[in-house]
Amino acid sequence: MDFNMKKLASDAGIFFTRAVQFTEEKFGQAEKTELDAHFENLLARADSTKNWTEKILRQTEVLLQPNPSARVEEFLYEKLDRKVPSRVTGGELLAQYMAEAASELGPTTPYGETLIKVAEAEKRLGAAERDFIHAASASFLTPLRNFLEGDWKTISKERRLLQNRRLDLDACKARLKKAKAAEAKATTVPDFQETRPRNYILSASASATLDDTSCPPSWASWKEDYPGGWSLPCIFLLPLNPSVTQARGCLSLPKDRKLWNDEVDKAEQELRVAQTEFDRQAEVTRLLLEGISSTHVNHLRCLHEFVESQTTYYAQCYRHMLDLQKQLGSSQGAIFPGTFVGTTEPASPPLSSTSPTTTAATMPMGPSVAGLAPPAEAALCLEEVAPPSSGTRKARVLYDYEAADSSELALLADELITVYSLPGMDPDWLIGERGNKKGKVPVTYLELLS
Repeated sequence: MDFNMKKLASDAGIFFTRAVQFTEEKFGQAEKTELDAHFENLLARADSTKNWTEKILRQTEVLLQPNPSARVEEFLYEKLDRKVPSRVTGGELLAQYMAEAASELGPTTPYGETLIKVAEAEKRLGAAERDFIHAASASFLTPLRNFLEGDWKTISKERRLLQNRRLDLDACKARLKKAKAAEAKATTVPDFQETRPRNYILSASASATLDDTSCPPSWASWKEDYPGGWSLPCIFLLPLNPSVTQARGCLSLPKDRKLWNDEVDKAEQELRVAQTEFDRQAEVTRLLLEGISSTHVNHLRCLHEFVESQTTYYAQCYRHMLDLQKQLGSSQGAIFPGTFVGTTEPASPPLSSTSPTTTAATMPMGPSVAGLAPPAEAALCLEEVAPPSSGTRKARVLYDYEAADSSELALLADELITVYSLPGMDPDWLIGERGNKKGKVPVTYLELLS
């Protein structure tokens, strides 16, 4: 494998510089470039959006699929990019068991016939649940996952890049500060050219060696920097008088002011480049963070779609169970003669302190008016009842409703009717009037207007 050693060494050096800068900032030994308050607010808002999106996503998955093993299986299929196998819902499985039980126990018996009817209703409930899960996954879960796996990963990547640019910028600031301090210190050292004796000249010898006796005291510190000896090419002073054989004077500094000036210029250039890259990356990150507002708008629209699909699902469940109650009520009247389905008075005293509408002795066909006689008489009584002087309201019909008997009023979606309640009525029902027609209407099919 072909490695670019120069690039590898450069990346290692940059990583080490960032690590040192980050460590010094944590210990309070280095200055840190602070972001403005608006940028910090955008970062906090983005983090909150990410955290709450994850929580809402997980809990919605639990709502749609309570079985954790099934959720793990779906997750594995999704990661393997394979189609999730079709899985029956709880209602469909219950319907299957009831149908098999009716087939074995006798489909013509009252119990078998009831099992078949309930199985059909549970099957419809299971199909409605499947449609709800599919609609909720497509309209709500998928956008949340797309945000976490797409937009948020991009934001996180740019934030990490901004952090690196900030560390580079602060490292350049520290380097420039040290270079200026060294330059200021170098200016306090006297210049060699200005302080040499007038009877000495500069000369160079590649083979000149000096011993301790001939070395001036001022060279002692320089000798410590070169412990290997003095047999180096060096610049020293020769006396103008040939009779003087001992060299005297001072050597030049290893880094003079010109070198430190060059170092300062280089540090300033690096700082300008680092500042430009930091500003550019900060602008890119800011634009991505401001896009969180668009994400909120998109999630709001998806939330409305989720509520709409859930409302449709529960309305379907209610209609299916209402139809089942009507079927069971008619069959119960044939099986148990003399028992009126829909009355709120139990055929026998209740065994516990339950509501009169939820006794085990009766299976109500739906919420009904308390104390009403059979349907024919109920219709007659309703025609004779006058609406109260106060308490009537307008209501908009949400769904079509087919009247089960003459005591009920058939409804059409989006029509407006007048509704009111009578003393002793079940709270799930109201009296509705449309023109000269009057009858009971279910509250769940209405939207009461102020």
